[in-house]
Amino acid sequence: MAQHNELGKEGEARASLYLLLNGYHILARNLRDPHCEIDIIADDYGEVAFIEVKTRMLHADVRPEEAVTANRMYRMSRAAEHFLYVNRLQNQPFRFDIIALTCNGDDWDIRHLKHAFAFRPQKRKATP
Repeated sequence: MAQHNELGKEGEARASLYLLLNGYHILARNLRDPHCEIDIIADDYGEVAFIEVKTRMLHADVRPEEAVTANRMYRMSRAAEHFLYVNRLQNQPFRFDIIALTCNGDDWDIRHLKHAFAFRPQKRKATP
C-alpha cells in the first residue's frame, strides 16, 4: 500500500478516536454511496456530523483542510442528503465538519473544524 494511503488510514483512525473521546457516537465510517465516500458520520448529541478527514505531513505544500475542494463539498452534500433520506433522518439537524491532521514523526496535531462548509443543494436540470 502506498505511504500516503497508510498515512490517511492512520489519520482516520486517530480522528475516530478523537471523536469517541469527545463524546461522539460513530454512525458509519468510509460510507460509500453513488455520489461519493464520507469518511466519518457521527452523532454529536442529536446533530449528525458528516466529517471529511484530511491528513498531511507537517511540511506539505497545502494545509489538510485546504485540500477539500468545492467539488468534494458538493459531492459530500449529495451523499449526506442520500444518507439522511435512507435513514429517515431528514428532520435531524446536521453539519459538515473537517478534521485536519498534521503528522510530524510521532507528533500529531488534530484540528476539528465544525460547520466547515454549508449544505450544497442538489443541482437540478432546468425544465423547458
